[in-house]
Amino acid sequence: MWLYLRENYYQITAMFLFGIGLSALLLDRNLVKKLIGLNICNSGIYLFLAAQGYIRGGAVPIVADGVQLYINPVPTGLILTGIVISVSVTAFALALVVRLYKRYQTLDIDELSKLVVKEGM
Repeated sequence: MWLYLRENYYQITAMFLFGIGLSALLLDRNLVKKLIGLNICNSGIYLFLAAQGYIRGGAVPIVADGVQLYINPVPTGLILTGIVISVSVTAFALALVVRLYKRYQTLDIDELSKLVVKEGM
């Protein structure tokens, strides 16, 4: 078991990060803390993808004589694309949170729900 943990610590760390972020998404009532939890989940996913794409002893994917094992470049491209998308989604979500706070003077989801329902009637 210890050998497995020692060899796969990137995947285990990624699972812990995802779990921490998911618990923040599910348990926190504050919208900013939920966004932080979402970003922690994203970091866990990126770490997991990077760990899956890495091959110990592999070379960069440039054709050369005598190299038998190449590292797959697709996970790296997915990670870079995901980072760009998550930064833009986070910026948009923070802009929405700022607008909600200016209008309702709270970031608590329960209070926001009550205020929106009260305003709608």
